[in-house]
Amino acid sequence: MTLNQRFPLGDAIEVSSLVDELRAEPVGGRLRVGDPRVVEFLTKFARKLLAPATARRFPELASLGFFLRKGEIAKALSTLDTSGDALRFPRGLVFHVPPANVDTIFVYSWALSALAGNHNVVRVSSRSAGAAETVLEALNAALSEVDADTAAAITATQRMVTYDRSDAISGALSVAADLRVIWGGDASVAALRKYPLAPHARDLTFPDRSSFAVASVRGWQNASETERRGAAEGFYNDSYWFDQAACSSPRAVFWVGEEEGAREAGQEFRKLLAEVLATKQHVTEPAMAVQKRVSAYGAAVDGLVNGIDFQGNGLATLELADPAILPREWLGAGTFANARVDTLSDLVPIVLRKDQTVGQFGFSKEELTQFVTELAGRGVDRVVPFGSALTFSAIWDGYDLLTEFSRLVTVQA
Repeated sequence: MTLNQRFPLGDAIEVSSLVDELRAEPVGGRLRVGDPRVVEFLTKFARKLLAPATARRFPELASLGFFLRKGEIAKALSTLDTSGDALRFPRGLVFHVPPANVDTIFVYSWALSALAGNHNVVRVSSRSAGAAETVLEALNAALSEVDADTAAAITATQRMVTYDRSDAISGALSVAADLRVIWGGDASVAALRKYPLAPHARDLTFPDRSSFAVASVRGWQNASETERRGAAEGFYNDSYWFDQAACSSPRAVFWVGEEEGAREAGQEFRKLLAEVLATKQHVTEPAMAVQKRVSAYGAAVDGLVNGIDFQGNGLATLELADPAILPREWLGAGTFANARVDTLSDLVPIVLRKDQTVGQFGFSKEELTQFVTELAGRGVDRVVPFGSALTFSAIWDGYDLLTEFSRLVTVQA
C-alpha cells in the first residue's frame, strides 16, 4: 500500500507511515489558523505562478496566483469571526480528493485548508498533466526558497500524492481523516463515501453541478463596442479554459428581453465570440469536434432543439425548443444551448439545486438581487459577471470554506 509523493518530492511511502507522519507535531509547533509559516509559503508559491512565462502558458494559474497573494490571503482570513467566547482551531487531518477534469482545483481546496492550520493529504490524479504538473513543480520550487523553519513545517504537514485505485489506501486515509473533501461527479462522491470515516469526522462534497449565462438585451444594446467585446472575451475565458468541463462554465445562454432585440444581440455576441476564438488561435481537437456534432444532432433527434448553428469547430449554438427543458450535461467544448425569456423571473421555475453559477452581462445589482431572492435558495450559489465564472473564492458552492476547514471552541468563566 504505497503512495508516490509528488509534493514535497520524496520516496514512495506506506500509507500507515504517511498517516503517522501527518499526525505528528511538527518542529516549531502545531499549525494554527492563519499560521505565518503557511502564509509565507503560499505567497512564495503565488509568485511562481505569476511569473510571466507561466501565466502566459496557463492563464488559469495566474488567477490562482492572484488568489494566493499576501493581500488576498489577509482579506480571506479577516472574514473569520473570532469574537465573543469562541476560539477557532484547525479541524486536524484533511483528506482531499479532487477531480481530474479541472486539474488545478485541488490547489484552492488545499491552500484554504492549510491556511486554516490543517495537516493535509491531497490525492492528485495520475491523469493530471499540463497545469497540474506546473503547479507541483512550482510548489517544490517554492519549498526550496523559504526559510528552514517554514520548510520543515510545510514538509511535515502537507502532502500531495498519487496512487493507483486502491480500496486499502483510500480506506486508510478516510478513516484517519477529520474531514474528507470530495470534488467530482455524483458517482465519485458515492464511490468515496463507501469508505467509512471516524465517528467525529464528516464529508465536504462538491458533486455534479451545472451553470448557465444570462444576458440582458437592453444591457447589450446600451453597451459600448468595447464592453461588448469584453463580454465576448470574458465568456471565452469562462467557457474554454477547461473545455467547458468546469462546473462553473456556462452550458446555456439565456437572452432576457424582447424577441427581435434578443435575436440581433445573440448574433452579434456569437460573431464577437468567434473572433475571440480566432484571435486566441483556439484549436478544437478532432475528437471534440465529433463529440460536439454527435451531441447536437442527438439533442435535435430528442426534440430538445429546433435549430443548430456551427461556426467552424469551435462554436456550436443549439436553439432550445423550450427554455424550460435545459440540457445540463456536457455536450462538448464550445457547445451552448441558446434561448430567450422575457424576464429573469421566467427562469426561476427552471432552476434546479444542481445549478451553481450564473454568468451575467448587462444587469443591475438590483435586478440580480431580485432574481436570487425569488429563487429563495432552490438553486444557484453565485452570480458573477462574464469573465469571472472560473474565479475561485473562499465561498464556493454555498460553503464558507475557511469556516468549514476550522472548528470553534467556546470558553466561558
